[in-house]
Order: sequence, then structure tokens, then C-alpha cells
Amino acid sequence: MKLVLFDDYRPGVLNNGAVVDVSAATAALGVASYRRLMPTVIEQFDRLRPAFERIASSDPGRPIGDVRLRAPNPAPPKLLACFGNYTEVARTERSIQDMFLKNPDGVIGDGDTVELPPHAATVFHHEAELGIVMGRRCRDLTVDEAKGAIFGYTCIVDVSARGLSIAGTNSRMGKSFDGFGPMGPCIATADEIPDPNGLQVRFWMDGELRQDYSTEGMEYSVPEVVSWVSRHLTLLPGDVISCGTNHLGLGPMQDGERAEMEIERIGRFRFFVRDPSNRRWPKSIDRTETNPLFRPGAMSSDAPRGG
Repeated sequence: MKLVLFDDYRPGVLNNGAVVDVSAATAALGVASYRRLMPTVIEQFDRLRPAFERIASSDPGRPIGDVRLRAPNPAPPKLLACFGNYTEVARTERSIQDMFLKNPDGVIGDGDTVELPPHAATVFHHEAELGIVMGRRCRDLTVDEAKGAIFGYTCIVDVSARGLSIAGTNSRMGKSFDGFGPMGPCIATADEIPDPNGLQVRFWMDGELRQDYSTEGMEYSVPEVVSWVSRHLTLLPGDVISCGTNHLGLGPMQDGERAEMEIERIGRFRFFVRDPSNRRWPKSIDRTETNPLFRPGAMSSDAPRGG
């Protein structure tokens, strides 16, 4: 099943190119804020699913082009993201696993706009990534247990301002500006994705295909990622873990551009870029030192990890 939020953040099921309103089935949840709606639906999904299926089987819905899709999980309780996590260069061993917290209030949805802040970044990059959506409260999961705690998957772009520093040290605040977490078009439940480490991820900027890679290339698989996080903090229904990106194909984001991202079996969504400062970078794939893949020493096994 593919779950969406649409128009005034009404819950829906995406079914054969149409959006079916299932708000009648969620009314009894008593959720006052759209920010809590999807995590609550996830927590109660086993009870709600039969009603969703009944409604979707009898209601043709509205064509997807006639509704305003929102981010499917616009305020996840937590939003975490992997450093690197892709085998981009020849290595003799896997990199050390690590993650960072990203601003969950920075999530935006289909058709929304990323506004680049005025800060003196060297460039703003798009990082198209598979997003894991957690299904239950859990802690200290083994790798074998981890997959059973996953609710589903979504598309997410980890927008990144490169080159920001605080007192000469690289700052991860460049990952957490408002709007730096485009997400969409839906959450595909885990049963829709038999192998999350066998999905093709694609990203276009103004129609130019930039990123095109398989999640098979992860250094740490989806269950390994979830298990690792759960050993550090308690995961909750609706938490999102972004699985990292393959940096090959990254390019600058700049004013007036239209971005599109797609993961097979999940779907495709788009967003726009606005830069009030109207800065300009070469309009092509970034092969300079601002891309972590092309920094000096990046081809060695002990190279610093990009995010």
C-alpha cells in the first residue's frame, strides 16, 4: 500500500494513479495536528489497514494530477541520515558506520520550493536517498530483527550546503536549513518493497539525469542501518532514516531549477529551487573538491567520509 497526505493534509491511498481519500477511517484517531497524523496512522496501521483497503476497493479516487500532494510524513519525530554509506571507490574494508540528526522541521513535499539561505556556502548539493520509515517503538535490535520494525520506505533529498564552518571546523548545520528535506511522493509499506537493497534511485535537475544508482551499493544494508541506530537511541513510529547517497552525479542547485527524484516501486516527485541571492555555479555534474567524491585522497580507503 502507498500512503499519502494531500490537499489540507488529508490521508490517502495512492492506487493506480489516483488518490483515494481515507480520512473517514482515521477520524476516530482524534489527531488534531497534521504533524502527528502520519506517525499515528503508522502506529495504528494494523487496525486501520482493512478499512483503507475497503475504501480503496470501492472508491476510484481522484487523478493524482488533480490533488496537491504533501510530504507523506511532514514532521517525523526524528530524521536521521547516514554519512556516505555507498561503495563509490575501491576500498579494502567498509567505512566506519556513522550518522547525524537532520532538522525534521525541514521536510517539504511535492511541488514545494527549497529556498537557499544567504550563508556563504561553496555550493548547494542534492543528495537523493532512500528513506526508511520506522513502524514501532524499538531499541537494541539485531540485524535479523531490524527489518520487522520497518513500516515502509520513501524518497528523500538530503539538501546540503557545502563549505560552512564554525571556528574553522566543518559544520553539519548545512544539512538542516528550512526546506532541506524534500520528501515524497508517498510512503510505500514494507510489503511493497521485498528487497530495499535492490532499488534504482534517480535524480534529475531541469531534465538532466544526474544521479542514477542502485541501493545494492550500500556499504551497510537497510537492516544493518536500522540495527546500528537502535543501539544508540530509541526509535519511534514515523522516525525516518535516510540511507546516504552515491555522490557520483551530484551537482549544484540554483535559482529557478526544477528537481525530480524517483525510486522504483515507490514513485516520483518534484520540487523547485529558489535563491534570493541569485548565485551561479557551473550547470553540470560537480567534479570539483566541493563534491566529497573528488576531494584529495578520496580514492584511498582511509579517505574522509562525505555526507
